[in-house]
Amino acid sequence: MNQLHTPNASRNQEAERLSLMAPVSGAPVSGAEPGGCTFSNVLALKKATASVAAAVLLPLAAAGPALAAPSPQPKPHPKPPAAMSTVGGALLGKPGTQVRLAGGAPVLPKELSGRSWIVADAESGDVLAAHNAHWRLAPASTLKMLFADTLLPKLPKTRTHLVSTGELARVGAGSSLVGIKEKQSYTVHDLWLGVFLKSGNDAVHALAEMNGGVAKTVREMNERADELQALDTDVVSPDGYDAQGQVSSAYDLTLIARSGMQNADFRAYCSTVRTQFPGEKKPGSKRGTFEIQNTNRLLTGAYGIAPYKGIAGVKNGTTTHAGSTFTGVAERNGRVLLVTVMNPSSTERFAVYKEAARLLDWGFAAAGKVRPVGELVPPKSARTGTTMPTPVTDGGGPVEAAPAGRAEAGSSGAGIALAVVGGVLVLLCGAVFVINRRWPVRRG
Repeated sequence: MNQLHTPNASRNQEAERLSLMAPVSGAPVSGAEPGGCTFSNVLALKKATASVAAAVLLPLAAAGPALAAPSPQPKPHPKPPAAMSTVGGALLGKPGTQVRLAGGAPVLPKELSGRSWIVADAESGDVLAAHNAHWRLAPASTLKMLFADTLLPKLPKTRTHLVSTGELARVGAGSSLVGIKEKQSYTVHDLWLGVFLKSGNDAVHALAEMNGGVAKTVREMNERADELQALDTDVVSPDGYDAQGQVSSAYDLTLIARSGMQNADFRAYCSTVRTQFPGEKKPGSKRGTFEIQNTNRLLTGAYGIAPYKGIAGVKNGTTTHAGSTFTGVAERNGRVLLVTVMNPSSTERFAVYKEAARLLDWGFAAAGKVRPVGELVPPKSARTGTTMPTPVTDGGGPVEAAPAGRAEAGSSGAGIALAVVGGVLVLLCGAVFVINRRWPVRRG
């Protein structure tokens, strides 16, 4: 989500305040006697005095030491808590970078500025390296992964929704939007495309309305986070829009992405590069469409970012409070890695994508040459043997793994991403992606 905030107070308020001041005039003071003190005479006297003072003080100033204007002090970078959650292992609860290099392992990239990041093996659950993995930070639109993981199994994608008047009133100012309109109908499938590709907060609110409202959806998202053991996560707004107390962590977002990637529709939506979205239906004319493109730069290669070879999603986000956040999944030579980067401080353009790509490169090179610093834990139900929820359709059967949309493979990254979804990552629902080899696989 690209969320823009405007200051609460406008500069025009200052201009208005100044405009209320009475203008200063050089006219004589009313009632002054001839030859008396007038405003003009005072000004002339002040000018003469200033000229004499300048003549005396300027040579002294020139002879004295020069005084430089105070330079602004840089704001200190926030520090992670001294102790954080130890879900997944004790090392993951420590501040700083955690990595255990073995013989022949490459060193971590130097150009990493994220406040928090993690790179993990999606199949085994091994955390290869991490930095402040459990630091609770604002997640921005990466939180939409939890929204999708919670609601995708509940809403049949063929169901149609008529957007009611006022339904979008709670969408935050400056939110990223796909462009849905009130009094227009959309399928659930359309709305998920709007969520995954355009990070549309308007689409999120429409789906939340279909689910019984924002409050109910937020409650269910928090329950889902607890089930996944994403215990750093507190949801306040389902779209990831900045809200007081809304936090997650690199560790949690990676857990959430890992869970979502077991759902065929989730995989298809997050790997779709571009597709057509319904336009506004006007009386007497056929409803048109317009193209939308995924905002994941490592998938599309937009704005000068090279498509990452083997990328297959997942979600990016940006807000004022969260900075830039990104969770991605990629495959190389049969190995699938997950990466999350939160709020890099680098001034490098699109730093969150570049740092994620560097971590993926390192992870693929280091696989088998590092000792894990922790693990991605299974959901609570995996430990108790509880069955996972089955996605529903209007006919009561499981959701079919139909393509999410017409995704064009105009670049190497896009083509490979779709090939991965159709090949290696489709095994996320089967025996290969076995989630630490003890997590019961959720079908769909």
